[in-house]
Amino acid sequence: KILVVEDNQDSLETLRLLLSAKGHDVHGVTSGREALEYASRVVSDVAIVDLGLPEMDGYEVARELRKKHGGEETLLVALTGYGSPEDRKLTQKAGFDAHLLKPLDYDKLTSLLQEQES
Repeated sequence: KILVVEDNQDSLETLRLLLSAKGHDVHGVTSGREALEYASRVVSDVAIVDLGLPEMDGYEVARELRKKHGGEETLLVALTGYGSPEDRKLTQKAGFDAHLLKPLDYDKLTSLLQEQES
């Protein structure tokens, strides 16, 4: 199960379609609050989270998933346009396992998903 949290509807739908075509069970939401509400009912194997979300940013979503929503075993992947060393430190501190830049390198994401499956 993969949860995609992305506030850009076109980006969300594209990623959802790509992952679904590879046989993944994908659920997409457009806000951090929706992500946490979904996570309170379903534990995902992977959560791909945009950092620049309205109201609640991706860092806060990651911290909440890790501490309250069974996210200890979830592979958390930050998806962002921010790629400085400081940005990468912030994602790691928030509990993310990986930091991918936009535009998404789908091969890197595929490698992460394959590692998670094995």
